[in-house]
Amino acid sequence: MSLSWNEIKDRAVRFSKEWEDESREHAEAKSFWDDFFNVFGISRRRVATFEEPVKKLGNKQGFIDLFWKGKILVEHKSLGKDLDSAYGQALDYFAGIKEYDLPKYILVSDFARFRLYDLDEKTHHEFSLKELHKNIKLFGFIAGYEKRSYKEEDPVNIKAAELMGKLHDRLEESGYGGHVLEVYLVRLLFCLFADDTSIFERDIFKEYIEIKTREDGSDLGSALAQFFQVLNTPKGKRLKTLDEHLNQFPYVNGKLFEEPLPIAAFNSSMREILLECSALDWGQISPAIFGSLFQSVMDSEERRNLGAHYTSEKNILKLIKPLFLDELYEEFEKLKGSTKKLQEFHKKLASLKFLDPACGCGNFLVITYRELRLLELEVLRELNKTGQGFLNVADIIWIDVDQFYGIEVDEWPARITEVAMWLLDHQMNMKVSDEFGHYFARLPLKKAAKIVNDNALRIDWEEVVPKEELSYIPV
Repeated sequence: MSLSWNEIKDRAVRFSKEWEDESREHAEAKSFWDDFFNVFGISRRRVATFEEPVKKLGNKQGFIDLFWKGKILVEHKSLGKDLDSAYGQALDYFAGIKEYDLPKYILVSDFARFRLYDLDEKTHHEFSLKELHKNIKLFGFIAGYEKRSYKEEDPVNIKAAELMGKLHDRLEESGYGGHVLEVYLVRLLFCLFADDTSIFERDIFKEYIEIKTREDGSDLGSALAQFFQVLNTPKGKRLKTLDEHLNQFPYVNGKLFEEPLPIAAFNSSMREILLECSALDWGQISPAIFGSLFQSVMDSEERRNLGAHYTSEKNILKLIKPLFLDELYEEFEKLKGSTKKLQEFHKKLASLKFLDPACGCGNFLVITYRELRLLELEVLRELNKTGQGFLNVADIIWIDVDQFYGIEVDEWPARITEVAMWLLDHQMNMKVSDEFGHYFARLPLKKAAKIVNDNALRIDWEEVVPKEELSYIPV
């Protein structure tokens, strides 16, 4: 669970005070970085290693001071040393790092100064140790509050779809198919996202596969079966002798892990595919588009027959803005400054219900939910201006996924929609947490979007949601 920004800032101030007089690179650097990660409530040993061996250009042996694969590379120097030189040394290591392990950030420091390079954005920020608390949000990627920009054609989207498609094919070829395969893959998708978005502690799912299963994959199926069972069991009801690594996972609920599934049989190549999947940064994939991407696991002919397609976010916004969103924003603008009226408007937002009778992978529902949550955030900002104050973030978020309904004839997209809604909900909760400084996550999952796996031309829509309760049909 992520710490609140308020707690992180307090820890950063204490960290700066404790280390303000240190200067010796080798004597205290490791303790310095252990304490640095503790500022964010993260155990350095869980995510990063010291003195990571790597071959530099010319086949020369090098050792990275601190390395979190796929995330950050740290080069540490003694007090007063040249940080430009440290940055150049950090870049020299890239030649010996596997592509999927390349870091997104480089951090160089001499105890008294920090310089953080964002390699994707091609920017850098430099500040003193005393100023760490003022710049702490630059390290949101450590704390679990990373600000992300999503691109429909981002290579990570394509790579994720390709890898999940491969895993689907291998499992199906082994005889593990149909309904159980679809549920199995949806569970894995949730866990891969959870590992990178602070639902789980950082990278513990990846670590579980790497450490607790054999390289030949022979025990991976049984290990995942036990893992799914743990996610469906409250902490207080778990076996007292349960492996400590498994017991650290949260209770998820939401019926996502409730159904007993046959144990899948993996081999070494299938295990490697899953590890490649876990090495990707799933937090970069927007729930608004990932459902459509994973239609790629379906046969292309079947996809054409079912009409599965990607509806761009721009097109969805063109639909929902005149349908209801513009009107809601106009109403909100008129109510600014009145606490009572804003509270009534907030209640109204939490009472709205939406139905998509041909929801596919849920693009309409997911984006509609996101836009409604963004409007709720605007309301909360305005209420906070009027002096209402918020002691508990959980008490002020009233909009939830159970306001959304869908009908989908194919089971795979229907299950994808449910998971996409949960993941989008978590992202929006992180956004609110970032805004008001208090961490909030809805675990265990208690509510879900109601996605009915049936033919909309044959089913009575009132069995899904009574028409007198329905506010909008965003199609």
